[in-house]
Amino acid sequence: MADLSPDLSSRNPDWWRQAVVYQVYPRSFADADGDGLGDLRGVTERLGHLSSLGVDALWLSPFYPSELADGGYDVIDPRGVDERLGTLDDFDALVGEAHRLGLKVVVDIVPNHTSHLHRWFQEALRAGPGSAARERYVFRPGRGARGELPPSDWQSVFGGSAWRRVPDGEWYLHLFAPGQPDLNWDDEEVRADFRATLRFWSDRGVDGFRVDVAHGLAKDLTEPLRDIGGIGATGEQALPLVPPGSHPYWDRDEVHEIYRDWRKIFDAYSPPRTAVAEAWVPGARRALYARPDELGQAFNFEYLEARWDAEELRDVITASLVTARAAGASATWVLSNHDVVRHASRLVLPAGTDPAAWLLSGGTAPAIDPAAGLRRARAATLLMLALPGSAYLYQGEELGLPEVADLPTEVLQDPIWEQTGHVRKGRDGCRVPLPWTTTGPSYGFGPGPGWLPQPAAFAAYAVEAQAGTEGSTLELYRSALRLRRKLLQGETLTWTPDAPADVLDFGRTETWRNVTNLGTGPVALPPGEVLLSSAPLPDGRVLPPDTTVWLA
Repeated sequence: MADLSPDLSSRNPDWWRQAVVYQVYPRSFADADGDGLGDLRGVTERLGHLSSLGVDALWLSPFYPSELADGGYDVIDPRGVDERLGTLDDFDALVGEAHRLGLKVVVDIVPNHTSHLHRWFQEALRAGPGSAARERYVFRPGRGARGELPPSDWQSVFGGSAWRRVPDGEWYLHLFAPGQPDLNWDDEEVRADFRATLRFWSDRGVDGFRVDVAHGLAKDLTEPLRDIGGIGATGEQALPLVPPGSHPYWDRDEVHEIYRDWRKIFDAYSPPRTAVAEAWVPGARRALYARPDELGQAFNFEYLEARWDAEELRDVITASLVTARAAGASATWVLSNHDVVRHASRLVLPAGTDPAAWLLSGGTAPAIDPAAGLRRARAATLLMLALPGSAYLYQGEELGLPEVADLPTEVLQDPIWEQTGHVRKGRDGCRVPLPWTTTGPSYGFGPGPGWLPQPAAFAAYAVEAQAGTEGSTLELYRSALRLRRKLLQGETLTWTPDAPADVLDFGRTETWRNVTNLGTGPVALPPGEVLLSSAPLPDGRVLPPDTTVWLA
């Protein structure tokens, strides 16, 4: 077969269009100094794992100084490194080693809010009402006879009011945790400071940025602030109920001028720096963030949220490709990340099950079959890697890690647990430190225990247990990523018109196709040489349920 490998080198400004990007949550990846918290030196020491896996880039979740009020997304200094995770020299060493191995580096940037310990917010508290320092944030007097009521009914994504009162009587906006005050993007100093941040990391060799809460920066702060009447806090709940672009604080039209300004900075580098938006908005609106004169790409969460159902997935895939094409971008695909139940568990939850309720039960209501979950996860991953566009992997999914649903409540770190009055357990179950070895107090994560406890079952999932083991999930990922590089050509697919209803059958080119059986019974394989299968094929020509094959 001819070498069809896409050019992912530094010479190609479009390397990101079909790249495989591996998300590293630094605090849970590898602990080099033994304090129980993953760090940058730990990441650098384990980059060989990513190189052998075959990914094209790593995306680092926040490593900045933080109080950890929200797992690092409460940033005290956006141009520094948390001392528990290392130094700027450690960061430079990480980037240097990644580039030596041929890996791009993408970092998280958090522009919607800061930590309440950020020097600006501390200055705003000292300066008092009416000060220029408070203009960088969203401070307002309260309602009621004595200002005792919040300025509006806006709700926090993490639960409760999005307003917190300070001792002088004013209230500040926090769409997430109280320790994450929202910035005022109408303030030119805020805009200038983020331009400096983008240049700071780009100058240090960063290849791209993942933009956190990209749909949340622009807000309608016209007085009096508009109540939303209990519409809901999350974008997917609120946005369909108001005219597009007009919600008080989600996905406002004005946000796009910010990203057009950023694009000028990205394009000043050679090759241009890339960006991907975390924007929880409907497809047509998401395309706006992915335009070439803005961020260039946007996360597509519909694939992550889709049920294990052939018709639903076919519709999601088709619509996602249309949306990406309309923006001039490539599609993005993701199954797991640091905010959701790992897909090896989520995909076998019965229809209608609320993942939050399942977590609250400790993973017992209902009980799920880990083997069935892993089988479905492997099939879903192989399907995802066959799709045109870029794929984002979350650390540990290459090991088949399930959600740790039974974490004791006393070890939970996610602010969601407290802010919801213990109604939602939060996201710690997908952030449990990785197992590298089959023994040790943290299975090779570090010399001592990790910051969250690992279940004994993690030993069987460890890299050491799977590397070189035929049929292991790790080896499936390695094989799939090697083969994907050879097979990639173009950014389209063609659905097979006469495929069974429960089968996703599409060709990527005239030379290869993907076939996934989402039904309850086996189906006959179409003609062709089996290149890779997510599970054993009983006689070579029958495709069992919950199985994906790539055919030549």
